[in-house]
Amino acid sequence: MSRATLAKHPDEVTRMFDEAADHYDRTNTLLSGGQDRRWRARARAALALQPGETCLDVACGTGVSTEELARSGATVIGVDRSPGMVARGAARSLDLRVGDALQLPFEAAAFDAVTIMFGLRNVVDPGAALREMARVTRPGGRLVVCEFSHPTWEPFRTVYLRYLMGGLPRIANRVSSNPDAYTYLSDTIRAWHDQPSLAALLQEAGWQRVGWRNLTGGIVALHRATAPAHGPGPHSADRHEGPRMEPAV
Repeated sequence: MSRATLAKHPDEVTRMFDEAADHYDRTNTLLSGGQDRRWRARARAALALQPGETCLDVACGTGVSTEELARSGATVIGVDRSPGMVARGAARSLDLRVGDALQLPFEAAAFDAVTIMFGLRNVVDPGAALREMARVTRPGGRLVVCEFSHPTWEPFRTVYLRYLMGGLPRIANRVSSNPDAYTYLSDTIRAWHDQPSLAALLQEAGWQRVGWRNLTGGIVALHRATAPAHGPGPHSADRHEGPRMEPAV
């Protein structure tokens, strides 16, 4: 895989996550200073799940995000391309399945809501994944993308980039079962879309009412959107409506 780009091979990414599965959750918590728990909780709140609804958690990893979403009382299914990650989450009382974000093993309009947390940038074709998520979401259903983004304050962004290039790999080398995976993750974070360009990608995939909210100064952004009334595609009624930025938190 190319460094500092989004070029990737799906099987290589899957193998990398299989090898990182053993200490993956602990490493993420250490590297984020415990903020990962807060980010997942904010994603659950943004999705506004209700008891009786169905939700799909794409790129669920070991099921930590699926478990957080299930606190809402909704029925949540997690799907991930890495068998190692899914196996690691087997101890949790969750419905976790192996599956590809580009070919989700579900019927059209099967879910009231769909989310992907920190996984979209690892998909070989993010636009196709967003269209596939729209396919399995009922008309008017919700999407939340919780993903690393770009800090909005220049001095903070400079410090953050130094951490990504230096501090994060050093910490991962001590605590991760696959330190090389975190060098890759650091590269993809730096190369990933900023908030407006990800919003544009969502609109191009057919999602409507797109907006975002920054978390932790823009280290992470929550993008929210609504499935089109007549199925995914480029001809949605309000496709040309600009994305709406919500207050930063």
